[in-house]
Amino acid sequence: MESGESVFFSCKGMVGRYVTVTIPGRTEHLILCEVQVFGLPETSNGLSGKSLVLVEEGVQDYAILHPSVPIDLTQFTLCLRVSTELPSRRSIILFSYYNDRDELNIWRGLDGKLSLYLGGSELAAKFSLPRLSTFGTHICVTWESSSGLTAFWFDGKRSASKTYQKGHQVLPGGRVILGQDQDKFGSSFDAKQSFVGEISDVQLWNYVLPPQAIKEVYEGKSKSLGNIINWKSIKYTLYGNAIV
Repeated sequence: MESGESVFFSCKGMVGRYVTVTIPGRTEHLILCEVQVFGLPETSNGLSGKSLVLVEEGVQDYAILHPSVPIDLTQFTLCLRVSTELPSRRSIILFSYYNDRDELNIWRGLDGKLSLYLGGSELAAKFSLPRLSTFGTHICVTWESSSGLTAFWFDGKRSASKTYQKGHQVLPGGRVILGQDQDKFGSSFDAKQSFVGEISDVQLWNYVLPPQAIKEVYEGKSKSLGNIINWKSIKYTLYGNAIV
């Protein structure tokens, strides 16, 4: 560290009561201007039949989801239902999974396209789809590593497929946040990218669902719930003025 520099360390879920700062192999006194320690509030369980409501643009309102199994993916289906009145020419983060990079992000970009970003890449799989609305939109995205085949589903209808990040793997150890884009682990948000509206029915599977199954998820008829993120039983933590 240089003089005046700040360094951020993520404990990634560590539980504890005290913080000790040392430099291994050195015995002289260590002078620190400031140490800040951030902990998590108590978590809650299950969002069946409920929505996450984020009513104000800013960096203070969001939810952390706590999957019970690691997010370690060579293929996936990610679904969620969103309602928003944000203008079309504004970036919106719909789903953020970050460890030491953007592992899995879903965006609506300035151009109005829905995009999938994997592995910290600046390149995305972008799709021209209908606009999001205040009446609610059900979105799914499927991706499979061996072929790179990627597709979006919009209210039960599939887009054309594209190839993206063939041979890639989504790595475990990250954090899932709804409502904000993480530029660092669990932090460094941008108000102009925040989500304002309602999010519900977030489901993540570690495999690609067949077309009929995705249609049943959209119609609310599916008995298959995400085996990685299950909205019905997921543990979550609210921040700021986020409401369930």
